[in-house]
Amino acid sequence: MRIRLLTRRRRVGASYLAVGTFLTLILLATAGTVNAQQQMSKRYPGGKNVRVELRNISGTIVVESWNKNEIRLTATLESKKAQVVPKQIDDCLMVDVMSDNRGRGDVGDINFKLQVPANSSVDVETRRGNISVSNIRSGLVRAHVSSEGDIELTNISATQVVAQNVIGNIYFDGEFSSGGTYEFKSTKGDITIRIPGNSAFRLVAASQMRQIKLNDFWNNGFKTQDGRKYVGDVGDGRSSVSVTNFSGQITFLRK
Repeated sequence: MRIRLLTRRRRVGASYLAVGTFLTLILLATAGTVNAQQQMSKRYPGGKNVRVELRNISGTIVVESWNKNEIRLTATLESKKAQVVPKQIDDCLMVDVMSDNRGRGDVGDINFKLQVPANSSVDVETRRGNISVSNIRSGLVRAHVSSEGDIELTNISATQVVAQNVIGNIYFDGEFSSGGTYEFKSTKGDITIRIPGNSAFRLVAASQMRQIKLNDFWNNGFKTQDGRKYVGDVGDGRSSVSVTNFSGQITFLRK
């Protein structure tokens, strides 16, 4: 009986040891991943006509306004061999990850966060990853994902807005300025546009899936081509809006 108890205790002890070893290996692996990441944070002076241009390869891009006359750039680099070399020329801050890492192979994800004055012009793009821009009132907001990633533009008031991706949703919440131009285009994903009820614009909307919902912005003046394309004015058509979706839904919402 005593021999059996000792054997059982040894088995239990061995099981606890195996579990402990397994957990230790997980923690070490996680720590190695965290340590492999690099972070950078820099600030740049900003004036009244600030422009930010960012060309990424892979990773998220977040742009938001703050109440300071300067630009703060924060980046998390997945690979140690990745390089980020921002350049400031007058009131324009430029970051070109593609050029900075040419010939270095796969440099992994680089996630960016930019805090800018509210009147900054924003021109950002990535091959893969989500883009989020919020609380910007300027001449230009451009967000482009050349492969897969969602685009979210919130509280935007700009005279020119361009949002394009291949796979992913596009969400715009903002205002259309008088005389402004607005272009939204996705190959596979839903496009949602949320604007004030008194917005005035000329709309060209096309969806191969025949899924165009104008809701409160519909009127009898719209011309349609077999449900795949709608052309018409809302109000006096003071701005120009183009929405194209090859495989997904187009929805207009009133806020």
